[in-house]
Amino acid sequence: MATAPRSDTSTLVDDNDQSSFQSEKFTSISTSILRDDDEFRALERKILRKVDFRLTPLFSAICAISLVDRGNLAYAGIMGLNDALGLTTGNRYNIVSMIFFIPYILMQLPLNVLFPRIGARKFITFVVISWGAVELGMGFVKHWGELALLRVLLGALECGFFPAAIFIMTTWYKRLEVQQRLSAFYLGTQILAAMSQFLSYAVVRLGGQAGLDSWQWIFLIYGLITIALGFLNWVVVPDFPTANRFLTEKETNIILARVEDDRGDAIPDEITLRKVLNHATDWTIWAYGLMFLAASMLTNFVAYFGPMIIRDMGWSSATAILLTTPPNFFAAAVCALSGYFSDRTGHRAGFIVIQALVMILGMCLTGFTSGNAPRYLGLYFMQAGSVSACPSILAYSSNNIRTHSKRAVSSAVILAQAGFGGVIATTIFRIKDAPRYWPGVWTTLGLQIMLIGLVGMTSMTYMKRNRDRRAGRVSELEGSSTFYHTL
Repeated sequence: MATAPRSDTSTLVDDNDQSSFQSEKFTSISTSILRDDDEFRALERKILRKVDFRLTPLFSAICAISLVDRGNLAYAGIMGLNDALGLTTGNRYNIVSMIFFIPYILMQLPLNVLFPRIGARKFITFVVISWGAVELGMGFVKHWGELALLRVLLGALECGFFPAAIFIMTTWYKRLEVQQRLSAFYLGTQILAAMSQFLSYAVVRLGGQAGLDSWQWIFLIYGLITIALGFLNWVVVPDFPTANRFLTEKETNIILARVEDDRGDAIPDEITLRKVLNHATDWTIWAYGLMFLAASMLTNFVAYFGPMIIRDMGWSSATAILLTTPPNFFAAAVCALSGYFSDRTGHRAGFIVIQALVMILGMCLTGFTSGNAPRYLGLYFMQAGSVSACPSILAYSSNNIRTHSKRAVSSAVILAQAGFGGVIATTIFRIKDAPRYWPGVWTTLGLQIMLIGLVGMTSMTYMKRNRDRRAGRVSELEGSSTFYHTL
């Protein structure tokens, strides 16, 4: 729900000044420049297109390569890595898969608090180039312990990108514009990740070239691509709205005024230990994290075990890689549609419930049916439900939070829970339980039921808070007298 326009507090810049905007420090924002006419709406759309072009394509590409880099273990495994390093012995594959998520979880909050101080552009460039170098190193490991160590480093570096990207994107848009952008981000990620599987298929043919096996080539090629994207990030991606260098002062003023008018946190507040601890006591942040855990667990299951499930249906390793592509394209389409209709209706919770039911349907098809066709169809539904639920949950949380400091804590908690989802997926789905993976099936169903229950709890809480605010029983929500929760 949009807030009422705020009274003009000060003039930010001269409206006619078209000079390039250069990292000004703001103490107040004027919303008086906002108008409700066709000319101004056209100007808004033009500015938003410029922001969209700067943020979404490259962030999608980096997110896609991060998913590919961490998930290459599955493709490399069926290309010969499992045999070369003995990963099918005992629980080695599960250990190497799971260990990535330990630093991914532990480093979320420290890095989320740190990166606004460093600057988003510097921070993201550093972590992307660094994990690209780690990915390169995986192509030369000789022992499964070396691979495990590099997976630890990969997790410590990758964990910094996604929350930083989500944090930055949500600071540029109004609340009811967020999910379409996050869905576009996920849409681009899924399409690029799906297209990368064609490259992975081609890499199979490189086996033996330059004395390297196929599994080594996959790490080398994707490591180089990751490093290139890191350098491109330095050139293209802007920082926060108050420190951008690609909009004019007038355009920046409009972006900040829109956000200030919508939720009142266009100007970043200082992040302190007291604020971090206070924000961490909000139970709804942890509820969002558990929702994200339930959704992301299935994403990780499909990434790490989907190729093996398809190969166990009787397909070759190369064909199994190709057959993981269609579910990703289907998921991208579902993600785009759900994001569009969620923003159009201004509703979040109901869409998340539907997505959870789709995940349940997918797991039931893959887990309980016997034919290859329904089991493969189940992968479509699992991927579609989980991929579309993730941006829905992120939009639901960001719509109901004010201030940059709380947004940083929320992003850290939610993405840390995504790490726990990865831990669960890589430990409860064990190679020795193939092809049915019964412990994983029942755990998945239980988590989706939990997700639906948490959506119900948060929705009822927000409905009551909104009623109390409208009735005058409370004077503020989230520290603002004009803020209302989005359901």
